[in-house]
Amino acid sequence: MNIRSLTRGDGVVIGAAVLLLIASFLDIYSFEGAPDSADIPSLWGSGPVVLGVVLAGVIGAALVVVARAMPQPLKVAGLDLGQFGIAFTVFAAWCALGNIFDPAGAFDNDGGVSGLSAGTGLILALVATLLMAAAAVATPLLPALKGSLIPASRPAAPQPYGGQPQGGYGYPGAQQQPYGAQPGQPGQPGPFGGQPQPGQPQPGQQQAPQPHAPQQAQAQPAGDFSPFWFAVPVPRPLFAEDGSPTPIAELAPGTWYLAVEQRGANLVAQTQDGRRGVLQDTSGIQRG
Repeated sequence: MNIRSLTRGDGVVIGAAVLLLIASFLDIYSFEGAPDSADIPSLWGSGPVVLGVVLAGVIGAALVVVARAMPQPLKVAGLDLGQFGIAFTVFAAWCALGNIFDPAGAFDNDGGVSGLSAGTGLILALVATLLMAAAAVATPLLPALKGSLIPASRPAAPQPYGGQPQGGYGYPGAQQQPYGAQPGQPGQPGPFGGQPQPGQPQPGQQQAPQPHAPQQAQAQPAGDFSPFWFAVPVPRPLFAEDGSPTPIAELAPGTWYLAVEQRGANLVAQTQDGRRGVLQDTSGIQRG
């Protein structure tokens, strides 16, 4: 499980589940004119409310979060585990709405109970389940909810894909090459304002051509590719290198991956467990 793959929508689902648990310990009924010392049961005092609202909502939230954190989708009877979770949250909200309209239940058939209405616990449970169901349904649809809940620890000034990296090659956050160091040698920094190395031009002077020795400060050709670390802003599928349409893994926000090859607009990425695949959507990725 990778908690960094959780989205903002999952955070709303988790918060709504906590609110639902708090509501379960509050009064289920409200009696008009009842004294403050009246012993009114909580939501746990009603079996239908516990099963249809509290447990259904908590289980649904847990399934949604677990399904998002798993590297591969889990399926039960051919259905995604996350879909079961969404169904549970919607069912919990539906049951909570029914209990708000008819808190007395079957007692209404005998003339009802005078002054009885939905208590604080039922009202708060309805708010929590509605919020939970809305977040579970809308997360795959709204970009604002698809963002990573736990942002990745990135370099101080991350550059978009295609930009010049801030640090030397290696794991994100590697020591930045100071001014005056030889290009292509990130592990040998030089002091600021240090003496130029042989073969480098003096300030204000033009370097004489050297036909027999390549210039050390010469930039690499545009076609050269150096492996680099990157992170994705939202979950992205990783496809097999043979062109198969079935994803072999999912790149999660908040985790650094190694780009080992570039194929046109696509990147060949390597996961932590050594699997390699093609990342087709490289928009918005952050380079380490």
